[in-house]
Amino acid sequence: MTDDLPPTTSAKRWLVTTNHKDVGILYTLTALFFLLLGGVLALLIRTQLWTPGPALLSGGAYNEAVTTHGLLMVFWFLSPFAFGFANYVVPLQIGAKDLAFPRLNALSYWFYLFSGLLIVLSFFQGGTYDAGWTMYAPLNIPEYSPNVGGTTAVLGLMLFVASVTMGTVNFLVTIHRGKAEGMGLWNLPLFTWSILLTVWMMLFAFAALLAALLLLGSDRIIGTLYFTAETSGGSLLWAHLFWFFGHPEVYIVFFPALGVMFETFQTFCGRRIVGRKWVILAMILVALQSFLVWMHHMFLTAISLETKILFMATTIGISLPFDLMVFALIYTLVKGRIRFKTPFLFSFGALLLFILGGITGVFLGAVVLDYEFRGTYWVVAHFHYVMFGGATALFGALYYWYPKMTGRMYDEFLGKLHFATFFVGFNLLYFPLFVAWETPRRVFEYNVEFITWHQLATVGGFVVAGSFLIMFYNLYTSLWTGEPAGDNPWEFSRTAEWAIPSPPPLENWDGRVSYADGSLAFVDDLGGGSRAADGGERAADGGSATAADAASAYVVREEHHEDHASVWPFAIGLAVFVVLLGLSGFHAGELQGPQYAVLLGLGLVLSGYSLLGFGLQSFHAPEAAIGARWPFEGVHKTKLGVWFFLVSDIVVFGAVIGAYVFIRAGIGWTAWETVPPDALPGLVNTIVLLTSSFTVVLALVYAQRGSKRGLLGSLAATILLGFTFLGIKAWEWSYEFSHGIYPQTGIEASVYFVTTGLHGLHVVFGLLIALFMIARVYTADAYLDEERSVEMFGLYWHFVDVVWVFLFPLFYLM
Repeated sequence: MTDDLPPTTSAKRWLVTTNHKDVGILYTLTALFFLLLGGVLALLIRTQLWTPGPALLSGGAYNEAVTTHGLLMVFWFLSPFAFGFANYVVPLQIGAKDLAFPRLNALSYWFYLFSGLLIVLSFFQGGTYDAGWTMYAPLNIPEYSPNVGGTTAVLGLMLFVASVTMGTVNFLVTIHRGKAEGMGLWNLPLFTWSILLTVWMMLFAFAALLAALLLLGSDRIIGTLYFTAETSGGSLLWAHLFWFFGHPEVYIVFFPALGVMFETFQTFCGRRIVGRKWVILAMILVALQSFLVWMHHMFLTAISLETKILFMATTIGISLPFDLMVFALIYTLVKGRIRFKTPFLFSFGALLLFILGGITGVFLGAVVLDYEFRGTYWVVAHFHYVMFGGATALFGALYYWYPKMTGRMYDEFLGKLHFATFFVGFNLLYFPLFVAWETPRRVFEYNVEFITWHQLATVGGFVVAGSFLIMFYNLYTSLWTGEPAGDNPWEFSRTAEWAIPSPPPLENWDGRVSYADGSLAFVDDLGGGSRAADGGERAADGGSATAADAASAYVVREEHHEDHASVWPFAIGLAVFVVLLGLSGFHAGELQGPQYAVLLGLGLVLSGYSLLGFGLQSFHAPEAAIGARWPFEGVHKTKLGVWFFLVSDIVVFGAVIGAYVFIRAGIGWTAWETVPPDALPGLVNTIVLLTSSFTVVLALVYAQRGSKRGLLGSLAATILLGFTFLGIKAWEWSYEFSHGIYPQTGIEASVYFVTTGLHGLHVVFGLLIALFMIARVYTADAYLDEERSVEMFGLYWHFVDVVWVFLFPLFYLM
């Protein structure tokens, strides 16, 4: 289905849209829904803490509320809220008509929505996950969180990570290959810079989290022993995997807010950010350093003192680039003419809150102080001042881009009232927790001397909640009665989204955007002419002129007929949701009810049907013929997307294999009992897979030559070899089963079955693609004129073969 989009008043529009602005609005509204849900849980927590001891909630319900509040806020609100703005604004800022892969963008949203619904439904499956949002082992295993809903929450997180991975690949390809002519990386708007660095961090960090969740999921669903066997060091393994993701996640959440702060400071101070290039270098340095500090979350574990001191140094070191960025913002204030509009107030408030959060975080970076503060409300207060305090700028972003999204102005008085109420309530909520820092985390028992401070915090929580009622009332009424915003309501805005109508047309602009002469211009390639902005604004936000100067350059022309609608992303999201809901009914290898088997079967059928429809759909999303694409000029966008996906998959397999090495080293390398009794099946499978790589190369050669028979034969040979590999693996597994060796038998068996099983799933997925391709070649002569799809399949298949080259010696020869 690639018909024209229905109107925005139609529910069908929002089910089938792939347009980046629509998807951005969906992300924003859905994130606000999860903010409300997480906020209600927060108010329950604060009500419980009005006095120490049992009150409103039982112990189990309190644990569920604390856990789900943390999960919803960190995963389903903070980052998705930011990426609602990123979806809407980034293509506009870089001169693109959409993201590189519009249907993948829509699929990413639906996975996000359905993953959150899994969390909601988990409450109705005997109780949701209740062991804290960090999911520390061994509390994360079925023995300590036995509810079916706990498994559903883990599966929901997996689906969320899949959503993140698709979005990450999409944004990386879009920003690197979708920039307008003349827009180099140094000229990118600072908000787009913040998103680019965020998605680079997400590419690696969330892959590590996915690996951890896959291992945890296997423990809960199959009954493996990654985090249960006493000799495996499961608790420390989980901490390493989780915090390798967890600390970059702090910057993944904060960087988009930082980008908003840069944009709004420039606009409402009437000047560029002081030291712009140094600010960019500082952000790059932080993004790199973020992966070198994870062990400061593990100072209380058995890691050596030398390692602790090293990570204490890296933790203190990462604060230095932030000092530069903070001073750049302060000097911009000093040298500018400040206009105290609502977006600026929220950004300025975020700066103040983040400074306090950062200073208190330095305390936790010192080994000795961390021994004292860890597990107390000092961490709770610091965490919220950094994560929620920094994200305060995102509410400023909502006010800043609201006129662009809706074409209406919000009520300025209500906006400022929202900020004042929020800022007072925020500090009333969280600052008392520094004073009552000796309160232990995640429990409702505390010393009676802290009652007053906790009651102040509870009052602050309800004040913050009231501030959001003001926001929702303001934005909703302004949507219908607000003053028309015009193209650009901000005098000194300097990015391209303010140079076109509000809200923007479906395809943003006819023709294309160009910065070839150093200023923003709209080029009509068909007519051969262009109109440039008066004053010569530098690329993106690099010069002295503003976007208001460019508004007159926009000319409305006839729309191109690019596709913006597809029902299949929604269908796939729904189908995978049903599959995971069915899978949640398996507990340590045992089915908890026949309804789960029915759901699993139904979901698999729906998944197959919707994936087939997605693959057969003709969807037109062309790339601009001219653009700034360094350093990927010679790489097609699809190939670049596959590269980024494979990088993510490398991290997943690297983490899973790293878990094997960690566990085996802990037990003793030579004491490890190898599960496969004979290396011969593994050797034969190695030869089979390497041969299949050769047949894939032949398939590409025949596609380039236009030989249908050769292409069919090569793909058929690849499929035959792939099934041979799976057949040998099935025989090998059946042999183990017949001798009483199952994934639950011991840690050696768990590691063997999970690692080789994950690789086997990759083989199955590759075979499904190959079967689809061979059917397309046979029935429609596909890929003979355009062999790119065969090349992309080859990249994936070669990756799967290379992974096996590593697995074979690890599990069969060592």
